[in-house]
Amino acid sequence: MSSTISEQPRPLPLPREKKCPFGPAPEVAEIREQGQLVKVTCPTGIDAWLVTRYADVREVMGDPQRCSNHSGQAGHVLANMPPDSPVYEGDFFRMDGPDHIRFRRVFAPAVSTVKRVELFRPMVQRTVDDLLDGLSDVTGPIDLHDRFSKPLTSTVIAELLDVPDADRNLFRRAAETLFSGNTDVDDLAAAEFPLFEYVYGAVAKRKTAPGEDALSVLVTRGQSAERPFTDVELIKMAASLLVAGYDTTASMITYGMLALLDRPEQYALLRDDPATVPGAVEEIVRLLGVGAGLLRVAKVDTEIGGTPIAAGDYVVVAIQAANHDPAQFADPERLDVTRKPNAHIGFGHGPHQCVGQQIARLELSTVLATLPRRVPSLRLAVPFDEVEFKTETAVCGPVTLPVSWDEVLPA
Repeated sequence: MSSTISEQPRPLPLPREKKCPFGPAPEVAEIREQGQLVKVTCPTGIDAWLVTRYADVREVMGDPQRCSNHSGQAGHVLANMPPDSPVYEGDFFRMDGPDHIRFRRVFAPAVSTVKRVELFRPMVQRTVDDLLDGLSDVTGPIDLHDRFSKPLTSTVIAELLDVPDADRNLFRRAAETLFSGNTDVDDLAAAEFPLFEYVYGAVAKRKTAPGEDALSVLVTRGQSAERPFTDVELIKMAASLLVAGYDTTASMITYGMLALLDRPEQYALLRDDPATVPGAVEEIVRLLGVGAGLLRVAKVDTEIGGTPIAAGDYVVVAIQAANHDPAQFADPERLDVTRKPNAHIGFGHGPHQCVGQQIARLELSTVLATLPRRVPSLRLAVPFDEVEFKTETAVCGPVTLPVSWDEVLPA
């Protein structure tokens, strides 16, 4: 099968926050209304079909038999993840079917069950309160991203995996390298080597003396699996938890706070009615999540949204565009923490949805329940148009978020 659409590919529309601070690029709506898919040229040089409608995005993500994850998820924007490279041992995020399920069956008990999440909740709350206590003797301005969001997520992930504070810079550096559009395969390998070396030691320790941390659960279950996991597989699983949970969640916390401070009545609603917090978490993920989209590759000749797609063609599923589709969400550009229903796909859909989404929800909900209560006077310390946004990265959001307040109330 070959496409009948012959026009030149257009540049992949990436978020332009100065134009649309809390939504996809303006031209996405026009593309979505065209009906058929359009061919785009991505920052890494590959051409791909862009999928923007909610129903089409869900269809692609829910059917790995047609559209595979073998490409990896970010090779359209990150040069360090070439989509045509081999799938190596332990690269579970590029696997489909039984191979992928094998990894998720080990991951889930470590970080996804209700019991595990509730076990982590007091630690997350304590971390949020400790960070706010540390700010109680100042009134700003401070950078909320640097002084709150990043320390929170790095501490939580390190606590989950029982990583000492002195060792945490390893995964911070690896995360910054991984998600940068300015690094190549060699740069990533150089950042990953010391991380893998460290994680190897941590895995070996837990083989002989497991604890209650998430890494111990991974190792124990991996060893007892029907097909026991190799050291390489365990190392890559553990490293992915350390790295992926740091920058993505920190950026979502900061970006979400910017959206709330831009709509102070929504921030006040969280302060006055804690029951709105769970809905606010889902709404922030819907509004802001995965602005760069995710990559797939067609395994067979197929059709998406009425457009013929050839086997081997790349496909970019525009998650944020789908979550702003007016056919699915009323007034989709508006932040509404009371929005119901809210069947967003900000954590993905189908077998490859985010394995750490329950931890991300826990962190976001704790922040949204605590900051408005303890810092009700929180506000931007600069005009909105002076907020700088990240570029050349797979993780969207502000570079810094200068804020100030009148006082931090006791926990």
